[in-house]
Amino acid sequence: MKNKKIIIVGGNAAGPSAAAKAKRVDPSAEVLMFESSEYISTGTCELPYVLSGLVKNPDEIVFYNAEKFKEEKGVSVHTNAFVESIDRKNKLINVSYKNGNKKEFSYDKLVLCTGARSKKLPIFDQNIDNLFTVKTVQDIKNILSFLNGSTIGNVIIIGAGYIGLETAEAFHSLGLNVTLVEKNPLPMNGSEIEIQNLILESIQKNNINYIGNVNKLTPLITSNKVKSLNIDGRIIETDLVISAIGFEPNNFLALSSGIKIGEFGGVKVDSKLKTSDASIFAAGDNIEVINKVTNKPMYLPLATLAHEYGHIAGANAAGAHFSVSPIVRNIAVKIFENVYSSVGLTSSGAYQQKINFEEVTAVVPNLVKVIPSSRKVFGKIIYEKFTSKLLGASFFGGSEVIGYADLISSQIIQNAKASILSEINYNYTPPNSPFINLLSVLGRKIKRN
Repeated sequence: MKNKKIIIVGGNAAGPSAAAKAKRVDPSAEVLMFESSEYISTGTCELPYVLSGLVKNPDEIVFYNAEKFKEEKGVSVHTNAFVESIDRKNKLINVSYKNGNKKEFSYDKLVLCTGARSKKLPIFDQNIDNLFTVKTVQDIKNILSFLNGSTIGNVIIIGAGYIGLETAEAFHSLGLNVTLVEKNPLPMNGSEIEIQNLILESIQKNNINYIGNVNKLTPLITSNKVKSLNIDGRIIETDLVISAIGFEPNNFLALSSGIKIGEFGGVKVDSKLKTSDASIFAAGDNIEVINKVTNKPMYLPLATLAHEYGHIAGANAAGAHFSVSPIVRNIAVKIFENVYSSVGLTSSGAYQQKINFEEVTAVVPNLVKVIPSSRKVFGKIIYEKFTSKLLGASFFGGSEVIGYADLISSQIIQNAKASILSEINYNYTPPNSPFINLLSVLGRKIKRN
């Protein structure tokens, strides 16, 4: 029998994970990975911290090059190689290289790890020299090059979600004047209303100019640069613009080859990460996953999830039979001196799913008050009204809220009732943990309801 040929399309988080795992599962297989950019195996969550200087050099978040990956993982890597199309009938991919060459490659199994792309603002219908996104290592290198080559004082960031907020903090740390523009009234749309107000308070305290509830943006472009933005009649001058309005699945290949797409634009996969084509798997930010709470598809572009699913897709492409489990959404983001974490459903998410739910909130010190670093932390739990099953939670405070979210995630996986939070034996040490844990306070409130 001839050796199996496995091709991976995409080289960021899911792709290298899939490629390396496929080679481990079937060492005799020929595994090839194609990446349209110059870089593979990069960190993306770290990008704002490269911008701020916390990570000193963008090359520090490029964990492999093609040669090192081949040497250590046994996988042949083609960079600057854009996969233009898939011939599913003949099991071929057509590749166009940056140098102008074109080639076709056959496969036995194909894994699509094409990731996500930044959404585009229609008001910018041309290439603008001072307009950037924050999605790739090349994006950050372009921004740093522009900062080093220009006199920059004012920055406008369009979009007040995770990337917008992290990028606002990064530019603020560089001593620049930052304006954050958002179409919704408050930042972090979709989070709990209490959280949105706390985030607004935090960014304004740190001198970020926030303009919400924006209906119309009109750029003034001169010499291929945005000089100012007309924001509902208000003119704000700028030297640099960041578009941070979100991400969407990068599924040109899947769409053009007739692979089934879900309601959020991600590739539809089964529990083995197989697509509608039995020879093609998919993993990463280009797929839809199943939400543990609702048991329905959702789009959740997270690097950790892409890495995990990449392993499984690569293994199965090589002949294994692993399955994925439904996902508990669990995210966190640093916002100046605060951390926001959210797990499971928010109240708006539960409302959209037409779930009859209850909610409790509390604000308590994260440490006993005599400890100088003690501060307040906010927490909110939502749970199903008649079964009391935990649906989700949101927190805003110090770094302890990440642990709170992880604990709630573990309870959601166990289909636990919300009142269990009052029965857990929490630890206590004055410098690091509270005498009465926020989760215990919330659990007692739930028990009384």
